[in-house]
Amino acid sequence: MTAVKCLAHARRQFTDIEDLFPHECAHVREALATIYGYEAETKTMTPEKRLAHHQRYSAPVMERLRHWIDEQFQQRRVEPNSALGKAFAYLQRHWTGLTQFLSRCSAPLDTNAAERALKRVVLHRKNALFFRTEHGAAVGDILMSVIETCRVNGVRAGEYLVKVVNNVRAVRECPTAWLPWTAAP
Repeated sequence: MTAVKCLAHARRQFTDIEDLFPHECAHVREALATIYGYEAETKTMTPEKRLAHHQRYSAPVMERLRHWIDEQFQQRRVEPNSALGKAFAYLQRHWTGLTQFLSRCSAPLDTNAAERALKRVVLHRKNALFFRTEHGAAVGDILMSVIETCRVNGVRAGEYLVKVVNNVRAVRECPTAWLPWTAAP
């Protein structure tokens, strides 16, 4: 199995050095912007149609980019140890993972959605340093998980938790009937 890598992270390699190598960074960023443009066109497509769309339109863009990067090294237009050389090497080293969206229906272009979800976890972990006991931290972890599950499923967490607390016996008898997406108020 190949890991799906994040095109946003790959792009960041070039935005960080754009002042030093404006032409080369612009070339990479424009290619990636084109890919994201094609992604925007797939919002209403099925995963299979999305894959076909990317294979038809994005694959040639990515292949031209890969060829251009290889050419930069072969023609010695870039020093391998320079910041630009390292950014190009990052793309080359992670190419298979960065292009999974061209071969797998469900592969995203980036990990931005997952990272947004993890921000809450990181904030909770930071705040959990101030729980008085380990048990208190564990309860906080459970509540954070329930609240995030509610948010992802479009359920108002406060209302859901009140409903669960008011129906403890029924919850214990049949927990699956009280999951946030089945017991929405």
